[in-house]
This record gives sequence, structure tokens and C-alpha cells, in this order.
Amino acid sequence: LSPALALVCAAAAAAPVGDVPGRVAQAAPVGDALDRPALDARDPAHAVLLAAAQAGPRVVAVGERGLVLASDDGGRSWHQAPAPTSVSLTAVRFADALHGFAVGHGGVVLATTDGGKRWTKKLDGRRIAQIELDAAKQSGDAAALKSAERLVADGPDKPLLDVWVLDAQRAVVVGAYGIALATQDGGATWTPWRARLDNPKELHLYALRQRGEQWLVAGEQGLLLLSTDGGRSFKRLAMPYKGSFFTAELPADGEIVVAGLRGNVWRSMDAGASWTQIASPVPVSVTASAQRADGSLVFVNQAGMVLGLQGAALRPWPGQPLPPLNGVHVLGDGALLALSIHGVRRIDAAGAAR
Repeated sequence: LSPALALVCAAAAAAPVGDVPGRVAQAAPVGDALDRPALDARDPAHAVLLAAAQAGPRVVAVGERGLVLASDDGGRSWHQAPAPTSVSLTAVRFADALHGFAVGHGGVVLATTDGGKRWTKKLDGRRIAQIELDAAKQSGDAAALKSAERLVADGPDKPLLDVWVLDAQRAVVVGAYGIALATQDGGATWTPWRARLDNPKELHLYALRQRGEQWLVAGEQGLLLLSTDGGRSFKRLAMPYKGSFFTAELPADGEIVVAGLRGNVWRSMDAGASWTQIASPVPVSVTASAQRADGSLVFVNQAGMVLGLQGAALRPWPGQPLPPLNGVHVLGDGALLALSIHGVRRIDAAGAAR
């Protein structure tokens, strides 16, 4: 297990049997790193990067030790932006050119209102535990109260793993041990979503997607939760595969594509009522995905491969492999940014890496 992938993995003893190194969600204690500003990186474009998002013409990428990078030339050059935390940041999304959220270890949520130039901490694991405890006391649910008390006792050691941003004020975050919260005021206050999710085992939640009134949460041990009423309620989908899903897409109404452990990719065309497995060229875990402007899907995996979904199979892009990949971002010109343990690589529409 590489040091980079260890940033987002659990201690081996805590990992579910058969889960994938590098994507198990428990984090080591974060200590003072949660409150310590990120240090300037000597070569930020070649540091460990985990996710990227579009902020108008700018691209913002995040990664280890609170690293936030910005590019104003389509990923050809990068500069570091200051961040108020040194914990690893796992996901980032923007509502528009100015407003965005990033999440990471220690339950941290950062927000920006200037396109990623400056970031403010809006939430962390300590506050999450208190929010969960207050909600559990109010509900009178004994199981929820026990879980919340455990969160308080553990301290801020549980990462957030994905964020979905609806607009400048509204966002939802998900993460380890079933953590899920939403804000409607730019991160000033948060409402727990745990009670909405059929997840009594508190399985890790890896990916969150939204399309219209549909919301999809993908997690470990085959967990898929679907909402068709704008996130007000969720139902668990029956899956033929019980391994973890690390990414998901909602390409069209009623269509769901999920991918994860050992190269497993599954597609449903009827909102989860039935599933078809997509053939993968190697049994290596798929870590991230994205949808291109033409609606086609691309995936990346731990073997350093960029894969396109063609019919009923994944096909490798030319010019591979790259280092183990953590994330992928689609640019407006059709090129991709592949995020890896060795930084970011721009891949043009023909498949050539730069």
C-alpha cells in the first residue's frame, strides 16, 4: 500500500474483509492538522491529488495535507491556494465560478466564495459529533444516541468522502460510518441526513450524485440508496454484487452506473430494478468517474488506466498506463485531467498524456 493511498484508507484491522486498500474510509487521528493551515508545497502539481472541479474557466484540485491548487489554463500550469487545514481533502465541487465546497479528513468542510482563492472552514468532525448528538437526543432513538456518543468520544477521526453542491447555499456531504449532512445556508448550519438513509450498519458512504429529483448514495458492501423525491427519503436498492462502490453516475433519467472494488461496474436502465455487469479489462478497483459533454462516461482505476464505457464494456484509452489514479475531471475542450499519487496529468482528447 503506497503512502498516498494510505491517506484515504483504514487501519487494516478496521477494514471490512475483502475491501480495497486505498479506499476504505477510516482515517488516522488528525490531531492538530485539522486546525493547522496547509504548508506551501515545493512542487504542488506533482503532489498527491485526489479530486478536481470546474469553477467557471478555472480548475480547482485538492489533495493531501490540505493541498488546494488552481489552474487558469486548462490544467497546463498550477498555483497553490491557501487552506485553513492540513488534513487531506478528498472531494471538491462548485456551484458556479465563485462558490464551492471541499471536504476531507477529520470531517472537514471548506467553502469558498471567490473561485477557490480563499477558503473558510465551515464544519469539522467535532461539530459533526455534536450535531449528531443533539439530533439523537431530540429524536429519542437509543441506537442513534449510542452512535452519536461514540462519535463524540472518538474525536474528529472520520473523513468525509464526497460533496454535492446544488447552488451557492445548498450542499450535501457524505463520508465514513454513514455520516451525511446538508446545509442550506452556505455552511453556517447543518442538518444530519443519517435518519433518511437505510444504513443501520453505518457503512461508509463513498459517492453522492444528483440528477433532478433523483439522488444516489453509493457505499461499501454493495450499498446503494436512491431517492426520487429530492433527497427527502431514500430506499435501498437490491444489488447482485456486495462489494464496495467508490463512484457512481446518473447519465440519464432512470440510468444508474456504479463502479468500485476489483473492477466491478454495473449499470441499470430502470432506476435500479435490474442490473447488468459491464466488462472491465482488468480486475482492479475503479476509483473515480466522470461524464463527458457528449454524455459518455470515463473511469480511472488503481492500475493507472483511463477507461471509456463503450456498449457493454470498458475500453482503455490509448497511451496508458499512468500512476495509480485517484480522480478524473473532464475539461471543456474534451481533454481530461487524471489525478494521481504523482500529481495531475492532462490527457488530450486523442489520449496523449502531457
